[in-house]
Amino acid sequence: MKDYLQRMGRSLMLPVSVLPAAALLVGVGNWILRLPGGVAQSIGNFLAFAGNGLLGQLALLFAVGLALGMVQKKEAGAVALAAVVAYELPVNLLAPKNIAALMNIKLSAVNPAFDALVTNNVLLGIISGLLAAAMYNRFSEVRLPAALAFFSGKRSVPIITAVLMLLVSVVLLLVWPPVYTGLVTFAKVISGLGWVGAGLYGFFNRMLIPTGLHHALNSVFWFNIAGINDIGNYWNSTGVKGVTGMYQAGFFPIMMFGLPAGAYAIYRQARPAQKKRVGSLMLAAGIAAFFTGVTEPLEFSFMFVAWPLYVIHAILMGLSLAIAAFFHWTSGFTFSGGLVDYILSYSMPLANKPYMLLVQGVIFAILYYSIFTFAIKKFNLMTPGRDPKDDDDAANDVQVGKAATVGGEDKYLRTARMVWSALGGDAAAKDNLTYLYNCTTRLRYKMTDTSLADVDALKKTPGVMGVNVLDDHQIHIVIGPDVQFVADNVEKIYNGELSSKLENPLSADEVKAVDETPAGKEENFFAVANGSLLHLEHVQDETFASKMMGDGFAIEPTDDNILAPIDAEVTMVSPTKHAIGLRTESGLEILVHMGINTVELNGEPFDIKVAVGDKIKHGDLLATMDIAAVKAAGKLATTMVIFMGLSEQAQVKVDDEEIFDGIAGNYVGRVIF
Repeated sequence: MKDYLQRMGRSLMLPVSVLPAAALLVGVGNWILRLPGGVAQSIGNFLAFAGNGLLGQLALLFAVGLALGMVQKKEAGAVALAAVVAYELPVNLLAPKNIAALMNIKLSAVNPAFDALVTNNVLLGIISGLLAAAMYNRFSEVRLPAALAFFSGKRSVPIITAVLMLLVSVVLLLVWPPVYTGLVTFAKVISGLGWVGAGLYGFFNRMLIPTGLHHALNSVFWFNIAGINDIGNYWNSTGVKGVTGMYQAGFFPIMMFGLPAGAYAIYRQARPAQKKRVGSLMLAAGIAAFFTGVTEPLEFSFMFVAWPLYVIHAILMGLSLAIAAFFHWTSGFTFSGGLVDYILSYSMPLANKPYMLLVQGVIFAILYYSIFTFAIKKFNLMTPGRDPKDDDDAANDVQVGKAATVGGEDKYLRTARMVWSALGGDAAAKDNLTYLYNCTTRLRYKMTDTSLADVDALKKTPGVMGVNVLDDHQIHIVIGPDVQFVADNVEKIYNGELSSKLENPLSADEVKAVDETPAGKEENFFAVANGSLLHLEHVQDETFASKMMGDGFAIEPTDDNILAPIDAEVTMVSPTKHAIGLRTESGLEILVHMGINTVELNGEPFDIKVAVGDKIKHGDLLATMDIAAVKAAGKLATTMVIFMGLSEQAQVKVDDEEIFDGIAGNYVGRVIF
């Protein structure tokens, strides 16, 4: 369940990322609308309509984003159609006008619960996205009888999803009204509890957001269902000073101060490799919360991946409303509890000591930052940027020449077939594998039970550099820069597009994984750049530092020129230009990797000076790396040289870090075969 919720959280990052911009459009638009003149009105409406056009489709965005993120297979864009079908079916079927027709009653007699259900309800979006993904994972490869063959595979998914959403709609038709009505009754009860009731309302308001049922509470406290009408009375100046606005005032300290401080805590606790990505999201979402009071981008970023943090947030929200109500500090909003509405409401007659909400906000900012930081560290909560899986989210396709063959069989397909066999083969692998994924160098698979994998067979598989069993459900299989070709073939075997059987039996050399380099041979290697020598274990990247890809060394460069470390042939240039593959005459495979996590820079800081097939000497210029640009992007320029696929008997001897004179092209070590 924990892993499932973390995947949900990561999947929501895509739709959430567009919300801050939408919120700012609405906030700026509402601000301009307060200015006199027809031009200001037109501009304000233009911006507000644009922002609300996105915010008003939040549930649909969640449906599509979750569906795309929760599928187990790549190239699963068809699942987005299934998600839209799943969402639109209940939205239209359970719309108040259609409920009136179904029940043969007047529209005015329809339970208001249905309007809350179908109006941008994120619960429907979440259900639709998860169901569409589940159906795609289960049925996208199912083949129907010949008479129904047109509807096989991916075409069946929207149909099956629609049928299931019909059943979901029937359940909602029966269950949703009494639940909604029960919450309205509950809200009426706590409305008589004064400041305590305000605190309870604040807590449940946040806790019910994932379900969409918070509207039931809001309707009681904000509007005229129970005679409170907190928003209407405040702006009409028809209430009681110090009382009217008590169900709004406590939102301002949280939305303007508390949540942005929580966002800063999340940023501070992100892994170094993820700080830039997380920082940009948290900054945009924090600004949106402070300026407009739109908090969904922040809340949904940790609501599922770190749900205890969300419970803490709900408690603090309740505390904020209780404190403001206890001291009779009141203010109001028309849109939400951000700076725009705070300024507009400040001078209203029923505003009572609104400046104290700013003081309260500063205190809550300290509380949010302190508590969030403690909870994230103490309980190791997977807030954005803390999951190690995020470090290499972007898989890197590589360019190589025509694949070598063994007896006419593509070597990558051959490796894939042996990997498949070691993971259980046709009898068990498909059932055991639950998630297929690859990063730049590794097959990163999730399994029902990793103990069912034949690790020894994997280690002996040609093309496999190493195996790391992380836990009972996760296994990493190190392939190297050619991983994409092996991964694609494994996925095709999984989908039934390719046979899993080897075309030719393994040779004795393959079974033993005999190293092809001559026994007793040594090859010297040289510094790839001016700078400081680093032993590989000192590199700030776990994959390289653990030597899972192979042994080697690194240089912390002081200028932009990257030189060849050895006499070799160029075998690979990454499309993102951050990595170059080399092969010596003796068969030694070498990877020159420029910078850490620089794949995210899409080649911009790099200028490659060689091409696949070029014969080069050590000291020849391979590429230039704009170190200033790399550092400006928040990345490290550390350049690694990795010797891959060495036999167990081979040794990599690197000079002590203090001995190296810092000059590119000078000797730094040797490989002993």
